[in-house]
Amino acid sequence: MTPDYVAVQAEWSIDHALRHIRKKGKDSETINVIYVVDPSWKLIDALELRRFILAPMEQTVEQIMDHNFICIKALEDREEAVRMIQHYDLVALPVVDSEGVLLGTVTVDDVLDVAEEEATEDFHRVAAVAPLKMSYRESGFWSLYRKRIGWLAALIVVNMASGHVIARHEELLISSIALSFFIPLLIATGGNAGAQSATLMVRAIATGDLRADQWLWAVGKELLVGLGLGVTLGLATWFLGFYRGGFDMAVIIFLTMTAIVLVSNLIGVGLPFLLNRLNMDPAVASSPLITTVVDFVGLTIYFSIAVRIL
Repeated sequence: MTPDYVAVQAEWSIDHALRHIRKKGKDSETINVIYVVDPSWKLIDALELRRFILAPMEQTVEQIMDHNFICIKALEDREEAVRMIQHYDLVALPVVDSEGVLLGTVTVDDVLDVAEEEATEDFHRVAAVAPLKMSYRESGFWSLYRKRIGWLAALIVVNMASGHVIARHEELLISSIALSFFIPLLIATGGNAGAQSATLMVRAIATGDLRADQWLWAVGKELLVGLGLGVTLGLATWFLGFYRGGFDMAVIIFLTMTAIVLVSNLIGVGLPFLLNRLNMDPAVASSPLITTVVDFVGLTIYFSIAVRIL
């Protein structure tokens, strides 16, 4: 936010206001938007400069006001300023305190820098990397190590759970070795499906396209999408299962692929909303986290279906 802006009062004439704009505009960040304040400096309007230029000199500022303006509270997150400027196509956004007193303004060139920083942080989180405080080129070995080791170590725990699922079904794998052929295919597809839906949700939440209270609608929508994707991929892999292990194996692969893609899709859409509800950045629902969770869930589904059929 910058405190360098031009403000006028409603009772001033247009002539008086223009003389004031010429005097104060030299030190202002921008004069594209002129703010109207009352004697206690509360913001009551934000007008384009062209309105003053085109208005008759004898009119007052109040006569050209429309009382239609957008502002942001000083304690709002800076991402909200980016969203508002993008949504309302503003060149400047006034900043007020809790009483509505004008404190400063945020210009579009300021939020471009903020948007770039926030996008970079989200990219880092999507890869399960704690956001870097400086550029990659300036970051040293120890900084890069610390930013990455935490998530990698945490994800090992979930990967160990996946290994435990396989170990519990060792006898089943020995009796039907063909089951092992499909493990990489199934869990990789589930991870990809979950990462897709999570990426869509994270971006939709970040841009304001989806609100936190719309999670149920999003889950219902992705339920149908996940079912469609699962059945399609299940049918595509049915032939591979039949070729590798016969009819029973084909049924197992079809049911497992359908279930894994459906469940992975729901995990991908639900986790960002859950993190957002916990006041955490939804970008933490990163591809590594989603794929690791889906590995465990997918293996559990796979062996549960295989046990019942075989």
